[in-house]
Amino acid sequence: MNVKLAKSNNLLLVCILALLPIMVHGKTLERIRASHAITLGYLPDFVPFSDQAADKASGYAIDLCLKIAEKVKTDLNLPELKIQYQPVSLKDEMNDVSSGKIDILCTPTPPTLARRKIVSYSVPIYTAGLSAVVRQNASEALLNVLGGKVAHTGPTWRATVNLGLSNQTYVAIAGGVTETWIHQQMRLLGVVATLVTVENADAGLNLVANGKADAFFAERMMLEHLLTRNYPSGNLVLLERIFEYAPTAMAVDREDEDFRLLVDTALSEMYRSGDIERAFEKYLGGAGDSAKKLFKIYAIP
Repeated sequence: MNVKLAKSNNLLLVCILALLPIMVHGKTLERIRASHAITLGYLPDFVPFSDQAADKASGYAIDLCLKIAEKVKTDLNLPELKIQYQPVSLKDEMNDVSSGKIDILCTPTPPTLARRKIVSYSVPIYTAGLSAVVRQNASEALLNVLGGKVAHTGPTWRATVNLGLSNQTYVAIAGGVTETWIHQQMRLLGVVATLVTVENADAGLNLVANGKADAFFAERMMLEHLLTRNYPSGNLVLLERIFEYAPTAMAVDREDEDFRLLVDTALSEMYRSGDIERAFEKYLGGAGDSAKKLFKIYAIP
């Protein structure tokens, strides 16, 4: 009898040990339920989407994350749910999600295939546009090419583009999709130029303003906000052209469909209720007709 009992206990122990990895790394909702806290990750220098504010954060994406936290509080019946804000870097943001250091990355990022090997994504919360900032006295050749005034057909196009783009210094935020895009464009066109990477948008704009770089490429809405706030004199100019569009979303644990479903449900409800449109009005200057059409597409029925 004792032998049988010992075997049963051993079998039970093996089963418990087999489950430990799941319990340790856990599902996001289980971790939140156990700690009575949700950790919102964000990029601290990504105004107007996310910005550091003392020991908290603010911005368009933060407001949406707080709505998601409200749904977590209701669904898990956690009236005393604590909100924790965790700033992250571009270098570590995806690993911070996959490791469980943060429960969700609020700051929207493009869901590239490389990133989706590490994390999963919510429904889109914003359609980003890639634009460029130059000095007001930038060369006519550079302005023409970046502004799209050079014809894209005919035998002289490549030579004309190279003349305008070569021997320039460009800036992008390190580790982002913009850095990859610029490298691809330079390779495709055979352009000989210098690409400098910086930690944040302020550093990129500073290089252009001080004549150490010719153009800074970044998300358009962020550039508009920073130029208005930090460069009111008009010595820097945001070009009208948008080079690329990309839907962006919040990153969540790749192995946690339950939490992703909750996030998508909360965001879809915000689209239908008008909460996202109000957040657009508060932080992004309002939603145009195109954005409103995308709202209907992004919301899951």
